[in-house]
Amino acid sequence: MVISAKYLAGRAALALAAVVVAPPASAIDPARLQAAEQTPNDWLTYHGGYKSHHYSALDQINASNVKNLAVAWIHMPGRSTRGLQSMPLAADGVLYYSGSYSRVYALDGATGKPIWSYFPELDEELVAMQTHSPYNRGVALGDGKLFVGTVDGRLIALDMKTGKPAWDTKLVDSKKLTVGFTGAPLVVKDTVIIGSQGGEWTSRGPIFGVDVKTGNKKWEFFTVAGTEEAKATWGNESWRTGGGGGWMPGGYDPETNTVWWGTANPAPLYDWSGADWQKSGPRPGTNLYTTSVIALDPDTGKLKFHHQELPHDAWDFDSAVGEFLMIDRDGRKLVVHPNKGGFIFVYDRANAKVQNVWRIAKNINFVKDIDPKTGELIGRRDLSLGAASSPLCPAIAGGVSWNSGSYSPKTGLWYKIAQEWCQDIEVVKTTPITEPMSQLNIGANFKLVAPPDGPARGHLDARDPVTGEKKWEVTFSEPPLASVLATGGNLVFVPDARGVLRAYNAETGQELWSHNNGVGHNGGIISYSAGGKQYIAVPAGWGGMVADEFPALFGEPYKSMPKDAGALVVFTLKQQ
Repeated sequence: MVISAKYLAGRAALALAAVVVAPPASAIDPARLQAAEQTPNDWLTYHGGYKSHHYSALDQINASNVKNLAVAWIHMPGRSTRGLQSMPLAADGVLYYSGSYSRVYALDGATGKPIWSYFPELDEELVAMQTHSPYNRGVALGDGKLFVGTVDGRLIALDMKTGKPAWDTKLVDSKKLTVGFTGAPLVVKDTVIIGSQGGEWTSRGPIFGVDVKTGNKKWEFFTVAGTEEAKATWGNESWRTGGGGGWMPGGYDPETNTVWWGTANPAPLYDWSGADWQKSGPRPGTNLYTTSVIALDPDTGKLKFHHQELPHDAWDFDSAVGEFLMIDRDGRKLVVHPNKGGFIFVYDRANAKVQNVWRIAKNINFVKDIDPKTGELIGRRDLSLGAASSPLCPAIAGGVSWNSGSYSPKTGLWYKIAQEWCQDIEVVKTTPITEPMSQLNIGANFKLVAPPDGPARGHLDARDPVTGEKKWEVTFSEPPLASVLATGGNLVFVPDARGVLRAYNAETGQELWSHNNGVGHNGGIISYSAGGKQYIAVPAGWGGMVADEFPALFGEPYKSMPKDAGALVVFTLKQQ
């Protein structure tokens, strides 16, 4: 086993280290990105390709030999504050990933040897003031560049071969709005698209389109009152401090030239208006386009169509989960999107018309149901001022989280984590604070508790993504917070919260292999090929908003688990 440990903490300024020469790479142009699902040796976008299958067709590692999987190499980025939440990418035998503080690394995919690293100079004082930082959830590739967002509101382009900056564009006034970028960008043709944080802040959650070559901003779409029609859905001009955001990357449908993106919750997060939310409270109305899926023209940023999954979201069950699973079924072109409330929405790709809605979480009481034909909420539970008489389910962490599931075209199943927990909640009145800096606007005190049907827990479901029919389920004593990977080798990999990476038979759910990486997982997982060998790469490193709730809810090992340790662990088959 070769261990590459390059601790570069404490570097102030722009840090570039050209260590070895990268293997020759072919251009990552629009055609190559569109065909990403047909090139399983690489992992070119956050979800592997525009269809968001999050699946690798590689089968060198399979159900019959996964027992021989072993660590090939490890890279330790250093300064892993709040863990590693990144989704690695791989192209032409080179692995790229980001760490906390938007630091980026390019490594030889076969050996882990560093090729280059880049540490942006950040406003450390500003970063320390932010709630959702300093973690970074991924990068994007295109036009010979790597793109990374920063928590102080910039989008940076780096040369893929050298790591040298090509441009550095300030998009968000983070000193004023207290938000920046934590999610990965998405490259579509000559535009790199990225959404800001903002759900609990007094901002308007813009999504940006930036020219890949120059770094010039091409367009900006506000997820709060982005059109005059939407502005009318915010009473008392509450749109001015409405929250929103599109903090995880969306998907792209090349056939219709449409970008699908999920948007965050409005602010204040919790609303004391009760059932009178259309006319009273801090943000009267449906609050478009928060907690919605929106379809944008990637060239202009113009809205094509939308569906608001939860009108007037009063529970923080936003739609910013960046998973838009695009599949064709019985002549229909569909997109499947999970909502934090624990429901899965199935849409027509042509117009976002609801085709089905099904629930993956078992403990849900913020609504009685959602109409599977129209998407209409049935039996809303709108909270009033003061303590709720019974727990709200699911908890603020959601019935699903931002981590990604995986769809296998081979089995026709979607492998997705669901979370079972609730929260005691007391709703309080708040006043938006915008000067001198925007402040969090939550509107409640809460504590996570077990659901009515048993202990708090998580489960991996293998389901038909369109109908929701379940084939099998595996229960975890604590919800896994990392993404899932299915492969052509009839395997499903789940990095769990305790630090154990597990492999299951994709058809049956039987556990076939496991390895303890020593610290909880909270990020991505991919597979790629280098030098003719298949590899599995998973960031290990614990931290973040949801992970912070684990010690009180579950005790050990989370009370003792470090939140400043991280490593990229890469596996391959042992030589026999």
